Amino acid sequence: MNGVAGHRRISSGGPWEARAGYSRAVVAGDACYVSGTTDAGPDGRSLHPGDLVGQARAAFGIIGAALAEAGFSLADVVRTRSFVTDITRAPELLALHGELFGEIRPAATLVEVGRLIEPSLLVEIEVDAIRR
Repeated sequence: MNGVAGHRRISSGGPWEARAGYSRAVVAGDACYVSGTTDAGPDGRSLHPGDLVGQARAAFGIIGAALAEAGFSLADVVRTRSFVTDITRAPELLALHGELFGEIRPAATLVEVGRLIEPSLLVEIEVDAIRR
């Protein structure tokens, strides 16, 4: 166990985790909270510049890996929060969300933001999961 007593921290080795002092995910009891996740490479830039769905798919891959390391899966997700820099592209993200969560149907939020931490990033996603 690492971190606060009773909490387990998961790292993905993302470019900002150590610098900003946060974890990719934190497990507390039967819950797992996954931080805002992008497709940023080691230099902090998008690995899929201009491709919202590519960025989101990569972010969900990182999220899925963090959940798996913590003993959870996408099926345990009860809430998603997505932040996009261009709300007119929401249908692209919603289609992917439906593909991944159609049967799971978590509570979900999608909002437009002015920008993310790096200009090439178009979407950031966070999730909360509860062990079934």
